[in-house]
Amino acid sequence: MEAEEGLRLGRSVTELRETFRSGRTRGVAWRKSQLRAILKLIDDHEDAIFEALHQDLGKHPVEVYRDEIGVVKKSATNSLSCVEKWMAPKKQDKYGGGEVGGEFTHSTQVMTLALDPLMGAISAGNTVVVKPSELAPACSSFLANTLPLYLDSKAVKVIEGGADISQQLLQQKWDKIFFTGSARVGRIVMSEAAKHLTPVTLELGGKCPIILDTLSDPSDIKVAAKRIAGGKWGPCSGQACIAIDYLLVEQKFASTMIEFLKKTISRFYGENPKNLKNLSRIVNKHQFERLRNILEDPSIAVSIIHGGSLDEKNLTIEPTILLNPPLDADIMTEEIFGPLLPIITLTNIQESIEFINSRPKPLAIYAFTKNDSFKKKILAETSSGSVAFNDTMIQFVCDTLPFGGVGQSGFGRYHGKYSFDTFSHEKAVLHRSFFLDLEPRYPPWNDFKMQFIRFAYMFDYLRIVLLLLGYKLKKIFSPGHLA
Repeated sequence: MEAEEGLRLGRSVTELRETFRSGRTRGVAWRKSQLRAILKLIDDHEDAIFEALHQDLGKHPVEVYRDEIGVVKKSATNSLSCVEKWMAPKKQDKYGGGEVGGEFTHSTQVMTLALDPLMGAISAGNTVVVKPSELAPACSSFLANTLPLYLDSKAVKVIEGGADISQQLLQQKWDKIFFTGSARVGRIVMSEAAKHLTPVTLELGGKCPIILDTLSDPSDIKVAAKRIAGGKWGPCSGQACIAIDYLLVEQKFASTMIEFLKKTISRFYGENPKNLKNLSRIVNKHQFERLRNILEDPSIAVSIIHGGSLDEKNLTIEPTILLNPPLDADIMTEEIFGPLLPIITLTNIQESIEFINSRPKPLAIYAFTKNDSFKKKILAETSSGSVAFNDTMIQFVCDTLPFGGVGQSGFGRYHGKYSFDTFSHEKAVLHRSFFLDLEPRYPPWNDFKMQFIRFAYMFDYLRIVLLLLGYKLKKIFSPGHLA
């Protein structure tokens, strides 16, 4: 059975490679037709997408449109309007597609993280295999059954399955692999890609911190509380790579912000932990048990100051705030990927930089401050995939900003033209005439040629002219010439 599956996958990849070599994907007309088809797919099946994400994650339709449908439509529209400009050769180079790309998602933002990179690959003229996350079976099934009805099935294929199928896909030879998911699986992807020297883009995640400077204006505190709550519990109940992981704040300001956060949680999600509104559920039983084990650890349980209720039947966990949990516990060493917010208090907010730098580099740093010198210090002294000041997550929807990680949070980038570049090879092309062939390039070597080459690399044209004049004069007035 496994051998048969491997042969089937091999045939699919061969067909994609033949399609690419036929040239059908390279023209702008094909690329635009596929992008328009994605827009039509979204418009025709909006309700089905709402239903699939509700089945998999309990997402509210508004959250689905904000984080999935709207993002994809905006990205497709932007690509449609820009793809010809992206394709145009620059003065001294041009772009060529990367042939066959493999795109693997292992995340909870299934539609966005499957379709956004796909649009980049299509815009760059590639053929593609999309492997949706098995963690969201309804969404995976929707993509597998619907994409072939709209896109060129000889150029874009959707392959479903679990870890075994992913492993078999990784045995194939790709020209590019784009993976979204955990660092653990990212290491496997990179290891398999290395066997064929296949370039990879890894969008992983990590522990994205909030640096919260002390704010004095109550209206600023209220806005900050809403944006923090939205960036922690808003994106699929914290199950997103760019969701807030933990918060750093000065001890003197912590109690004020905690009270504002509690009020915001009540307003956003309701006060009854058994009937939470507008909150996605945990993706599956395994992840629910992982989060339950974190909360039931006695050293963690004593730090819970808000929430902590669990509903195993519905796989929901109340938005939970923890104050100063042990720094060596799993909640502070591993990505939380759930609705738990640890708050760590500091004597001085400047200490936040050292705190962040003592840990793996995050995908994003969020900093709430009005202090311009502190902003500059954060930018200069920390390393992360992105930094957002006084807001959370919105950098993800900006097509003009590159999105990607650094270090353990991944590498490579995409969104807008950055997606096109990720799935392209920038080919250097140089044209020369046969006129003016410089002899100093060639042996036999002598002192004159050494001087000429030395001045040429220094772009010292005056000395080159003087050297040439001196050489000519030397030849004219040499004893042999006078004789």
